[in-house]
Amino acid sequence: MQLTELQGENLRCFSRFSITPDLGVNLLLGENGAGKSSILEAIHILGYGRSFRGRIRDGVIKQGCSPLQITVRWNHVNQSTHQAGFQHNGSNWKGRMDGQEVETLSHFCENFPVISFEPGSHALISGASEYRRRFTDWALFHVEPDFIVQWRRFHRALKQRNALLKRQPKPFELAPWDKEYAEAGEALSAYRRRYLNSIEPAMQELVTHFLPECGSLSLNYQAGWRDSQLSLQDALRLNQERDIQTGFCGVGPHRADWDLSLGKGLQQAHFSRGQAKLLALAALLAQTQLFVAAKEFWPILCFDDLASELDQTHFAKVLELLHTSPAQIWISGTQNLPLYSENFNSLKVFHVEHGTILSH
Repeated sequence: MQLTELQGENLRCFSRFSITPDLGVNLLLGENGAGKSSILEAIHILGYGRSFRGRIRDGVIKQGCSPLQITVRWNHVNQSTHQAGFQHNGSNWKGRMDGQEVETLSHFCENFPVISFEPGSHALISGASEYRRRFTDWALFHVEPDFIVQWRRFHRALKQRNALLKRQPKPFELAPWDKEYAEAGEALSAYRRRYLNSIEPAMQELVTHFLPECGSLSLNYQAGWRDSQLSLQDALRLNQERDIQTGFCGVGPHRADWDLSLGKGLQQAHFSRGQAKLLALAALLAQTQLFVAAKEFWPILCFDDLASELDQTHFAKVLELLHTSPAQIWISGTQNLPLYSENFNSLKVFHVEHGTILSH
């Protein structure tokens, strides 16, 4: 997938912008705060329906202006050309694709597979479990057609069960939702476990490339209940009294997590920020490999401030991998970013200066 035109209105410091990108690498250069990240943010919004820097209503829309608008043209792997528009006023969104209204955000986003790596991406390794659930669920959303059905089924059951728990129900009143919750939750958990098992070899190869001193890698999945000992239905029964007391469900896939351990006893608590960033990058690039294997085309790759917290040796290793990729790649950085055209077969440079974008 390759964007051929990207335009926007009322995005942070930009009243308007328009970019005709290269089909290979697009390098966004500028001082801190110039708006480089905002361009990548626009692409991310198309792929996820949200910003990687918070909610759209919290600063994404240019102050005093509304709505945010992003329009895009792109070529798909089958050489077909498409266009779409996304609009958000801070509360509600609208989308059009090839002249037709798009009814659901998930349908809009499934047409824009984007993998983003930004300064906060180390949270995938060292942050809250929510980041790691999003990581697995994004991939499953794109590569497993039935996943979204089970995901919606589970979250509907979770919402209904929590609403019932707040009314202090009798145990028999919970039984119908317990069954629905457990069936959908077990299916959702099975998807996630299989995905982590499948991504582990690719991630191991990338970790060996980036951090050979760290040795072997192991991904460890926690389902959100003691699934090695209990079914989710049994876990609900054991936790029922506490759920009724607290008013919300305490076990299930919404509490799932995964972590990684490396050779020599290295655990998440031991990783430096730079190591966490490289491990997160390895996870995202491994995810890209599995996406390509399943879908037979490349997603768009966005790297915001890629060089931060990486020394020259590790940054060179990252470039070594990227320059062989046929994906459309977007990279932002300051003027002294150690990246040169000889690293890539095709590269276009954009200079971003507080609401203005100049191409060279």
